[in-house]
Amino acid sequence: MLSLASAPPLWLRDNCPCSGCRNPRNGQKLFQITELPAALAVGSVQDTTTADGDPAREVVWAPDGHRSVYPDAWLDAHLPGTALAPGDGRTEDDKDLWDVAGLTGRGFPEADWAAYTTDDAVRAAALDSVLRLGFVLLRGVPVRDRQVLDVARTFGYVRETNYGPLFEVRVEADPNNLAFTGARITPHTDNPYRDPVPTLQLLHCLTNAAQGGDSGLVDGFHAASLLRAEDPEAYRILTRVPVPFAFADDRTELRAHRPLIGTDPAGRIREIRFNNRSIGTLHQPADVLDAFYAAYRRFGELLLRSELQLDFRLTPGDCLVFDNTRLLHARTAFAESGDRHLQGAYADIDGLASTLAVLRRKESTA
Repeated sequence: MLSLASAPPLWLRDNCPCSGCRNPRNGQKLFQITELPAALAVGSVQDTTTADGDPAREVVWAPDGHRSVYPDAWLDAHLPGTALAPGDGRTEDDKDLWDVAGLTGRGFPEADWAAYTTDDAVRAAALDSVLRLGFVLLRGVPVRDRQVLDVARTFGYVRETNYGPLFEVRVEADPNNLAFTGARITPHTDNPYRDPVPTLQLLHCLTNAAQGGDSGLVDGFHAASLLRAEDPEAYRILTRVPVPFAFADDRTELRAHRPLIGTDPAGRIREIRFNNRSIGTLHQPADVLDAFYAAYRRFGELLLRSELQLDFRLTPGDCLVFDNTRLLHARTAFAESGDRHLQGAYADIDGLASTLAVLRRKESTA
């Protein structure tokens, strides 16, 4: 028999599922925590059943006599000490970390566009790959202007930035970013100077006939976990020292101060911000700067290990969707005389996770 002795009274009452405490249509609470009795206590407990006939426990509260019915299944899942606290899906605990060898063994995450747009199971598997592995490659996407926006709308909403709803990755005559040249770009995350940073990025290949211009991905969570194992002090520094990231042009000025490795309150890796082109001048004591730059260099060297970088070439019709808070992307230099044109867009990973949850809910009730 389940014991409620370990349940703090305020926590248990705050989770009362009755129609007087929660709106039956949307499940939202109808009371404020300040409206509960100050001397709240469990008056009595007895076995009962829910309206559906499932086993449950009924609690009568003192001093107000309120009655709460908690299904045993809910108590099994949520009572303190019965289960580990679930994550929010965004930390290393909720991911499948990978290096090139490990990813090769399980197969490249990809989906055919026609199947993705017509088969909910294919779409769910593709979106799940973005959440678990950090990316998916959609193949056979129509090669037409602004198609990348339609791809983003299959799972969420376009995140418009100072670059507009989409951006052109091609050689520009007067570029405001090195991405719009033929230069080699080492592993990095985009927009670290923005708060909040775009959590998803899409890159749709329209043409890639230039010599060079191959793409690369690195699992930043895996790299950070390796740093933690190999050099705990460097890892500690990179999770604690805030880095000034900045971007400015004629129309924009953006700044954010964040560590290179972001963690949640439990210390789990949750975000990587790494972009040498956007780091400003750190203002710290000399000893902190010495330690930071040693750790920064160590992490940068680790990110360049060949066994961590997945190399591939985008071809027309390929659309790469990836987690910009986890994966670092790169490209080799290419001849600016060649024809290489990608269109990119940003979106938010919570929208993708929501779409996947709804697809799974439909699947479970089919």
